[in-house]
Amino acid sequence: MAGIFDPKGIEKESMEIIGDELARRGIKLFDEYDFIVRRVIHTTADFDFAENMRFSDGAVAAGLKALKSGSGETVIVTDTNMTLSGISKPGLSKLGITAECYMADEDVAKKAAELKTTRAVASVKKAVIKLAGRQVIYAVGNAPTALFELIDRMDDGFRPALIIAVPVGFVNVVEAKEAVVFACEKYGVPYIAAMGNKGGSTVSAAICNALIYRATGDRYRGD
Repeated sequence: MAGIFDPKGIEKESMEIIGDELARRGIKLFDEYDFIVRRVIHTTADFDFAENMRFSDGAVAAGLKALKSGSGETVIVTDTNMTLSGISKPGLSKLGITAECYMADEDVAKKAAELKTTRAVASVKKAVIKLAGRQVIYAVGNAPTALFELIDRMDDGFRPALIIAVPVGFVNVVEAKEAVVFACEKYGVPYIAAMGNKGGSTVSAAICNALIYRATGDRYRGD
């Protein structure tokens, strides 16, 4: 059977195909975040992300700095276990950092019921308290209510190292992304967002992995 079976070879050719298609469409990405957009397209096969992703000034540098801090200083918090499972565990290990998701925790479910809100909101509340004093990267790929809660926490003085705002859907999604971008700009919090309705857990994982691979020097990871 003909074909490429080497993982790194497959990824390398995929990225070359993506590059060719972007050129054909006349799309030129900034070098700062080119590798992130390409990985999202590689994950989704959706070239709309080349035009709907937004990066704050210095967002990539801020994310890489947090990831490289090591020694358990930085934590990636996700809003779904799907994103958590998609983040490179070898990459996290190389960097000496962890990733966590609290959505399935019993105390989060109880708190959400008490407050008559979503688990995503209760999960952010837990993370802000539990991880106080540490650098936190929030990767939100599903729950726009998590973004609204992050805005409330930023209003109270909380400053994440980076917010990845890429929830998918039709209810509150567009509004939540626009609101969190506005809040991040207001408070100087770095962000990476996919504007509009598109996004998802796979997209948030892809963005995390793009940053992780760049931080570890694994351009084509093959794992």
